[in-house]
Amino acid sequence: KTEMEPWDFGNVGWENDRAYGFITSPVKDQLTFEVLAWTPSTKGTVRGKAVMMEIPLTKFGDDPRCMRPPTEAEFTIYLDSMKSKVSGNMVLFGEPASPGIEFDPPNKRLTSDDIEARRNPRRRNNVVTNDDRPTCPKLDVTPINFREAFGIINDFIIENAVAVNIQDARMVHGKIRAFHNRTFDLTKAVPTAVMRNEDYGRIWRLLKDGRDVNLEFNIQNSIYPNGKTAYNTIGEIKGTDKADEVIMLGGHLDSWHAATGATDNAIGCAVMMEAARILKAVGVKPRRTVRVALWSGEEQGLLGSQAYVAKHFGSFENPKPAYNKFGGYFNVDSGTGRVRGWTVFGPEEAAQIVGNATGSFTDLGFIGVSNTMNRGLGGSDHTSFNQAGLPGIGALQDPIEYFTDTWHTNLDTYERIVEEDVKVTAAIVAAAVYKLAMRDELLPRLPKDKMPRLAGGR
Repeated sequence: KTEMEPWDFGNVGWENDRAYGFITSPVKDQLTFEVLAWTPSTKGTVRGKAVMMEIPLTKFGDDPRCMRPPTEAEFTIYLDSMKSKVSGNMVLFGEPASPGIEFDPPNKRLTSDDIEARRNPRRRNNVVTNDDRPTCPKLDVTPINFREAFGIINDFIIENAVAVNIQDARMVHGKIRAFHNRTFDLTKAVPTAVMRNEDYGRIWRLLKDGRDVNLEFNIQNSIYPNGKTAYNTIGEIKGTDKADEVIMLGGHLDSWHAATGATDNAIGCAVMMEAARILKAVGVKPRRTVRVALWSGEEQGLLGSQAYVAKHFGSFENPKPAYNKFGGYFNVDSGTGRVRGWTVFGPEEAAQIVGNATGSFTDLGFIGVSNTMNRGLGGSDHTSFNQAGLPGIGALQDPIEYFTDTWHTNLDTYERIVEEDVKVTAAIVAAAVYKLAMRDELLPRLPKDKMPRLAGGR
């Protein structure tokens, strides 16, 4: 049984159809960039000058590191001086990042000690470094708040008809992370390119050298009004004598548009579908219903899984009938690396049970399971269950270039998948789900007096 279950996203769908950009003078070259999601198209091909903007800083005190943002009045004077320069042109805001050179290779595999430290953060060694911040005199003026300044800059760019807003990707080796206009309102942004650091820096240096830099862009995006309704994809293997109780597993279908989302999180979805296929292929008859969920809206804030949990289970404070029939949700969402451990929301006994269910995989690098009592929302979809007081089970995985290279970048493609690791993870998940589906009892929960309160005291 498979179905598409709708939930209200509330914003139009968005897609980039095509985009290109060039330096046309004083040199000629193609620019590498990704379009910021939920921003508008250019009016066909647009040409103009590159213009630098930044929040001007003022030195105060004797230490050259003592720099303050402008006051509101100073910032207004600066913006007034820029109006005639930006209209119809392309704005680069902020000097380029200097990501530096990586001399040490990033982790590919985690050691047993690494996994143990992640499962038990209290066992980590805390290293205290000397504070080398400058000692600055007390300010005799009130500088503008940076958050407010960025909002003012955004309004300024719109009001003064900037043709293209150019942002620095701030990453090495041409990697780009392009997220979205946080308002999802295309009228509150101009066409926006997130440009690789190497190209952004080149344009900035030419401008700093006093050269005029001319650019050309064509960005075409489409919007889809029916995108206001999003869908989770749900499939299940029906249980037998405990069919009204549910064990869940899942990943999220959506990804950022700079690449195909192979490691974030097509591979998590593939792992969970394969785990379900394994159970079907070996002909098991689970006592509890096994349900696979492929979420949407994860990248916008775990929205799909939050909607599902609220609809079907409720929360510890406001439970629905199915709340006490839920037996755990397994989540994979940290790339192609194999699962080396799990964290389970609930008492230590719950972690011990999940650990026993997967303990036979130590020869494949599986270390163990720990419990967490954090109801905070964030990271991935298992925390939607944690927040509700339900046993969300999150994976600890080998990094395999995930956060250094593929996470949300233009490199997140099929070529980054490690097939052996994916197969191992699918087997571990299938075994764990089967064991929980066949137990006499559900995973133990935290009692009322041990359940952490939600942030804000709710």
